[in-house]
Amino acid sequence: MNQRPARKPKPQTILEVLRREQLTPHMVRLYLGGENFAKFQANEFTDPYIKLYFVNPALGLEPPYDVAALRETLAPEDLPVTRTYTVRKVDAAEGSIAVDFVIHGEAGLAAPWAANVQPGEQVVFAGPGGGYAPDASVDWHLLAGDESALPAIASALEVMPGDATGVAIIEVGSEADEQPIDTPAGVEVRWVYRGEAEPGTSDVLVEAVRGLEWRDGRVQVFAHGEREAIKQLRDVFFKERGLERGQVSISGYWAYGSTEDKFQAEKREPIGQILPPTA
Repeated sequence: MNQRPARKPKPQTILEVLRREQLTPHMVRLYLGGENFAKFQANEFTDPYIKLYFVNPALGLEPPYDVAALRETLAPEDLPVTRTYTVRKVDAAEGSIAVDFVIHGEAGLAAPWAANVQPGEQVVFAGPGGGYAPDASVDWHLLAGDESALPAIASALEVMPGDATGVAIIEVGSEADEQPIDTPAGVEVRWVYRGEAEPGTSDVLVEAVRGLEWRDGRVQVFAHGEREAIKQLRDVFFKERGLERGQVSISGYWAYGSTEDKFQAEKREPIGQILPPTA
């Protein structure tokens, strides 16, 4: 039986934290740069993502990390772990990339780190990946997501041509979590609020998309966020609206009640798969 060749490890980039900016009560932006900035290779997508590496400082590991080799010598709980985030902006003049982090208390790994990290601290990541960019040939655009998708949605809106039309529906906690976005005049940004509900437990995003007045012509959809909400949106797009697979960029960015490690592992199981429903 032929075995698949082992995946080639993705190159790692080592930058440092230049500064931190509090965008809203629940979102922090880190600017990363330094002498290795030229090694960062931006791509053509508006949802470029990187995988940040986190290691136990007590182990004294030096980047770049050879995870395959470390698996031979370290206990599983001591291996580097990754967290996935969208690159919000690339500023070649400053030599920096901006990465936004959703902050909700001290839960998790990356968010508390981003809330407290100091300038000069080293950051190691692989990427960027990505898979979506606005198609100028479509008649209109629909973008939908929660805070986790907000950086990618904002990036897409900011590069659309001035004559683009469509709607962006973004779920946040409250009006205080809104952000200014440079948007074409023909694209409406609708903020929907879940109020006191925990992130990942509200249906406001799904209901807002389901209740949208559908426009004529061919649409391109970008829908990302909490996994169960995205599954419901999948049914809206493919079952209720009859869209073709090529019209829709859709995936779960996270899952309520799951760490990213568990979330990534579940992508290989039925619970974690977001695919067009079969006939």
